[in-house]
Order: sequence, then structure tokens, then C-alpha cells
Amino acid sequence: MKHLPVLLSESLDYLNIKPDGVYVDGTLGRGGHSFEIASSLKDGKLITIDTDEAAIGEAQEKLARFKDKITYVHDNFRNISAILNDLGIDSVDGMLFDLGVSSPQLDDESRGFSYKHDHRLDMRMDKSKDFTAYELVNVESEEELRRIFFEYGEEKFSRLIAKKLVAERSKSKIETTGELNEIIFSAIPASARREEQHPAKRIFQAIRIAVNDELGAVEEMLKSAPNLLAPNGRLCVISFHSLEDRIVKNSFKEHSETCSCSKKLPVCICNKEPSLKIITKKPITAGAIEIENNPRARSAKLRVAERFASGTK
Repeated sequence: MKHLPVLLSESLDYLNIKPDGVYVDGTLGRGGHSFEIASSLKDGKLITIDTDEAAIGEAQEKLARFKDKITYVHDNFRNISAILNDLGIDSVDGMLFDLGVSSPQLDDESRGFSYKHDHRLDMRMDKSKDFTAYELVNVESEEELRRIFFEYGEEKFSRLIAKKLVAERSKSKIETTGELNEIIFSAIPASARREEQHPAKRIFQAIRIAVNDELGAVEEMLKSAPNLLAPNGRLCVISFHSLEDRIVKNSFKEHSETCSCSKKLPVCICNKEPSLKIITKKPITAGAIEIENNPRARSAKLRVAERFASGTK
């Protein structure tokens, strides 16, 4: 399946790209957003980041015409501060983070992301890391598995599935996505098996999030990114499920607050200086035409914040 960048025109509009600016695409993927950002640059620079070396390789072919404008970094965007420091960059004019998993990753059977294929459990975004879905499902305790399924997959049958999984792995190790799929299917009530959404979808999402510490990475990035923006620089984040969106929303709110004092105090004594101004009071979502052309855009939410200019609030 071809990977289409979501909310492309909206992201470019909100980035407010300057031809000589410096920008970060923190989730390069197959280069859809980066292509359009680079196309808008004249003397500017684009720093692209991805944990997936295969994605970087494919994107470099697509973006070959912009090779003098783009720097490629194989790393996790959680390390954005160290990445820019290593490149000798103090601040940037805009950052874009698309938190979705690209279709080519899901469709590559060897990556073990999808319940639609039967392959060895893996689910690593960065294949240089050791911890895989195989280790997670065969080593973690029943209670930890339940927590992962409930918190990251919002799965109401998390306890039943965790219990069944632990029982099955005591007989033999769970090796493949197909075996895991069968365990999930057998653990849930018959009525749930007939739901429109595949029974394994939420569990596979939860395992992928846990294996790659996706939410932890988002939290770390959002702590650093605002302070790496130049005055009036924009931070754009596209999320795809409620857990991510909640983290982005709360982080933007925290960075935009003018006071962090306890509400019990009668007056503010912290003199907090907000670092961000929220641009999108409500998240931007895809229109009907984009959703028709790219169904994965249905759940996408774009939030945008801007770095305060010096001396302003």
C-alpha cells in the first residue's frame, strides 16, 4: 500500500515555512512531508530524523534532488536536543512530528507489526535495538501484559487475554504473529469476535507502543522541542490515537501556562515565563476528501504551538 502523508497542506500552512529557514521533520518515514518542506526551501535546511534505517534509505531516493538541503539522522526524535547539538544547531524555525506508523512498515511481513501476516514477532521501529515483541509476550508478567493491553490498547478484555497468553506460553514459546493472533481470538468472548474491528488490532497496537516506548519518546521530545525553537517558530504534531493526543495537548498547555503555583495560593509567586503560544485551540482533522483518498487520515489530529518572541506573552 502506498504511504500518503496525512494533513499535508495543513501541516505546511501551519509551519509557515521561510525559504531560508531551518526545519526538522522528526518522523521522516517515506519522505512525504519532507518532500514538500524541502520544495519550499531556497537557502534553508531540513533536518530529517527516523529510527528506521530502511525508511531513511527509501526516503533518500525520493528526496535525491534536495540532497544539498537535507541532513539525514538515524535516531529517535526523543533525542532531538542532542541531535541538534551534535549538528551545531542552536534553534530551528519549525518542527513537524507525524506520530503514525507508515503503511510500508505495517505491510512488510518481516517486521512482524501486523496481525494480517504470519511472521516472527518483532515490531521494532529501530532494528538495531534488542528488545522485540517476542521478548515482551514471552517474558513480561501477566499483570504487566494486562497493563500494557489496557493502557496502550484500551482493550476491555485485557485481563482475559493476558491470562490466556501466559497459559499458552507456559506450554511453548509464542513465536509468530499468527500464534499471537489465535491466542487473542480464543481468549475473548464469542460476541467480541464478531465486532467490525479485528480483535487483535488493539493488542498489536499496544505491544508495538510498548516495544518502542512510543509514548515515552513523545513525552521526552515535547519537553525539549519548545526550547529549541527560534522566536515565532512553530511546533506541529500529528497524533493518531487518544493517548498520544492527550500527551500533546497537556504538554502544549503546560508550556503555555503563565503560572505553575498551587491554586491554594492567593497570588502568583512563580513568575513563570510561558515558552509556547497555542495556535490550534482545537485539533485540526482531515476533511472528507482526504479521508476518502486515505482512510488512515480519519484518526489524525494536528496540534500546533508557536514559540513566544522574546519579551512577549
